[in-house]
Amino acid sequence: MNTSSRLGLLGLALALTACSSTSLEGDKIDYKSAAKGSTLDVPPDLTQLTRDTRYLQPDGSASAAAFQAGQAAKPASASTAPSTLGDVRMERDGNQRWLVVKRPSDALWEPVREFWTDNGFVLTSENQQLGTMETDWAENRAKLPQDVIRQTIGKVFDSLYSTGERDKFRTRLERNADGSTDIYISHRGMEEVYNSAHKDSTVWQPRAVDPELEATFLRRLMVKLGVGKEEAKALAAAPVQRPSLARATTVDGAPAIEINENFERAWRRVGLSLDRTGFTVEDRDRSQGVYFVRYVDPGEGKKDPGFFGKLFSSDKATPPLKYRVLVRSQDGKSLVTVQNAAGGADHSANAARIVKVLTDDLK
Repeated sequence: MNTSSRLGLLGLALALTACSSTSLEGDKIDYKSAAKGSTLDVPPDLTQLTRDTRYLQPDGSASAAAFQAGQAAKPASASTAPSTLGDVRMERDGNQRWLVVKRPSDALWEPVREFWTDNGFVLTSENQQLGTMETDWAENRAKLPQDVIRQTIGKVFDSLYSTGERDKFRTRLERNADGSTDIYISHRGMEEVYNSAHKDSTVWQPRAVDPELEATFLRRLMVKLGVGKEEAKALAAAPVQRPSLARATTVDGAPAIEINENFERAWRRVGLSLDRTGFTVEDRDRSQGVYFVRYVDPGEGKKDPGFFGKLFSSDKATPPLKYRVLVRSQDGKSLVTVQNAAGGADHSANAARIVKVLTDDLK
């Protein structure tokens, strides 16, 4: 191979490995979605929602520089200075983090949607009215070994390489009474493992939630929303608050969770745990402290029935299971209980399993 050819291949490799504008140095993240194309596939259990103009981004554009200049004229808030820049701040409670943005959710929907596609993901479901979107399973190609063979021909025969891991992310935008928006990102992971001593076949099984991966994408999203890269790193490194204490208990013989937090903090933490553990939140009523949830296996059954598919039923014909997860304040703490679809106390084994899964994540 002559020198010009080598230089050409080197240039091509550099172009293919270029990071997006929202990447942060040291992230080591380069996702490639398992799905092809940019069309939105609606799962069979969902109906296509009518486009709502309330959630369209207003006409016009704004630069990060202009935004920072405008914010400079505003007085700083002493209470949020350690974890705030402009109108974006990061909150942290134990291993859970989320963003609080002083903008309405309808102005944030399109930027957040673009954020995921810019980072190599395909969205498989989105509900603008509820403020949720979910990515397809994707692979972090940055985890592939960067040996000589990989560097020279790996980019051409990319499909020959696999990390044996897949990730998907759910984003939830929740409106606050003061007009700001909370943004949560939750992770779910799968890994490919051998299912026999002979190592002649593999299966996919769930792997642990990665809070640091959630934090990395929150930092990237901060950059997308106008925060500088260095500032985003500094805000994400804010001191860790005292972890909440959650323990399983019973109420009138029904399984429940006691959280050593007030209602507002418990509400946020339970919502993120529901996202992490594979439930679909169909609706929520914050004033009543109720999450209306169901579990639907969106396609993992092609290779493996999935964690919750095994947990609740092995019968693929079984319809989605619906529950209400109730969060209420009690004696300065919060109590979480599981109700059936009609709102009655649920004493079933499934309710006990739900409580156990949520308790494990909330600890």
